[in-house]
Amino acid sequence: FDHVAVLPCADYSGFVAVVKAYLYTLPGIVPRHGAVAIANPIEGDWVRMTNRDWAFSIQDAQRQLHLSTLLVVNNFTALAMALPRVGPEGRLQIGGGEAQANGVIGLLGPGTGLGVSGLIPTGDRWTVLATEGGHVSFAPTDERELRVLQYAWKSMHRVSAERVVSGPGIELIYQALSEGQPDAERHLSAADIVQRALHHLNPTCSETIECFCGMLGTMASDLALTLGATGGIYVGGGIVPRLGELFAQSPFRERFEAKGRFSAFVARIPTYVLTAENTCFLGVSSLLADHVPDHDGGNPLLDRVRSASEGLSPAEKRVANFVLDNPRTVLNDPIAVIAQGAEVSQPTVIRFCRSLGFQGLADFKLKLGSGLTGTLPVQRTQVRRQDGIADLCAKVLDNTISAIVQFRESLNVESVDKAIALLREARRVEFYAMGNSAVVALDAQHKLFRFRIPSVAHTDASMHSMAAELLGPNDLAVFISSSGQPPELARAAAHALERGASVIAITASQSPLARKSTVCIAVDHGEDSSSFVSMISRILHLLVVDMMSVGLAVRRTPAVGPGPAHGSDAAEGQVQPSPGVLISHIG
Repeated sequence: FDHVAVLPCADYSGFVAVVKAYLYTLPGIVPRHGAVAIANPIEGDWVRMTNRDWAFSIQDAQRQLHLSTLLVVNNFTALAMALPRVGPEGRLQIGGGEAQANGVIGLLGPGTGLGVSGLIPTGDRWTVLATEGGHVSFAPTDERELRVLQYAWKSMHRVSAERVVSGPGIELIYQALSEGQPDAERHLSAADIVQRALHHLNPTCSETIECFCGMLGTMASDLALTLGATGGIYVGGGIVPRLGELFAQSPFRERFEAKGRFSAFVARIPTYVLTAENTCFLGVSSLLADHVPDHDGGNPLLDRVRSASEGLSPAEKRVANFVLDNPRTVLNDPIAVIAQGAEVSQPTVIRFCRSLGFQGLADFKLKLGSGLTGTLPVQRTQVRRQDGIADLCAKVLDNTISAIVQFRESLNVESVDKAIALLREARRVEFYAMGNSAVVALDAQHKLFRFRIPSVAHTDASMHSMAAELLGPNDLAVFISSSGQPPELARAAAHALERGASVIAITASQSPLARKSTVCIAVDHGEDSSSFVSMISRILHLLVVDMMSVGLAVRRTPAVGPGPAHGSDAAEGQVQPSPGVLISHIG
């Protein structure tokens, strides 16, 4: 790695300040993407550091640093992801054993705490197991370790592995072993204990490190059995790599293989100490590479554009090249900007999209955006009772964003188009919903009134069937339900169909309500609406109503033939608002 620097955090006011200070040192380099490994749990957008009084929003930091991508991960996750890229020169094998290709890998990292993780091979990638394995209960295996446990019990009710197999654990072991020694220095730091053991200056310090290494060996073999880690067990962190030959001669490997009936199994598993410098950089760069498309696209749709280029007209090839060079800006650029950038007419942009099998530019952008967004980490995080308001807000927003992104990838555009057509042709529209979905029905009714379309929202389940029986041909019934399971809605939908009305269902696919519909706009999500108040599904349903409303509010001009690159001809597919209707999203 080039341009490695160490900056003291105490000299800076926060995360953005220290990153800016580092970026200023780079000789003429303006990074577009960045990744940071930080010794902190990462859940959502808001990061509050545990070892400094820093807190920041990842999105705000990305904007202030002018980065297209900012990936922030836990440092132990980054270390785990580095393991497949660490060669023999970056590790020291302790004892025997041979790693199996594509075997599960285990990782231990004693430092200020005890990090525990694993790597699971999944096809051509690795999946990191984020665990709290350092907090399993400590179990002594000999009388000396029992003395340590009994000493720890004096100050703590429960003793986890992290309490003893860590930097603070070394200090605790030393205090336990030196208890009763009148001449012993009672309060040595972990660094002092390690130094005295390395130079054989203090027998109790040497015994402390020996005991620590034995405990670590037990912990490592427990992890090997738990994971079936035939790919090996790696030891990192800030302590063991500094022990050098002292660790190689310690009881670590002997204790690792002392597993009774499973001794032969663990004896075949190799154990390594990570010796390479900046190992986390390998992991965090690997994570960044997975999340940012490379020059070749990293996106199936861009690969499709590239492979189809030979069959395109010269003008369409210019559009293809513009898309390949600017995939993210194309997502937000209007057709006029894309045409100008590619030096073609606006109808040529539409023909390019249709040559690839898409209905138009909007359909192309939807699929392109799904692919690009799919390279970004999207996860759902639980709000905990102890979370502060900032973390609570960030998690709610992140969960909603995650659901919207996943919905965009699964959205059936043809169903939306058919639903808009039914709305345009309907004599009157009735919305049926109950419970939390009622607010969506009322919102839809309000919007249709703005379009001067006769509409009503039925939110009383006892009235649904009676109202549906009054429908007739050219009427439209729109049913909104998170689960699609309520029998009242399914019966009303059946009555509407019997009376000759059309039925749109905004609900879960494969539900009873979906099967009763003329058109189903499937909204699938992981929210359990039977146990919890619906929140995510309500947002997604409101978005569907917005999409249909925008579709109603625009009309398409007649198709035009090809024109000059910057001519005044109307663009094919260009949208204009219907007379008398003002609605957001329409420029």
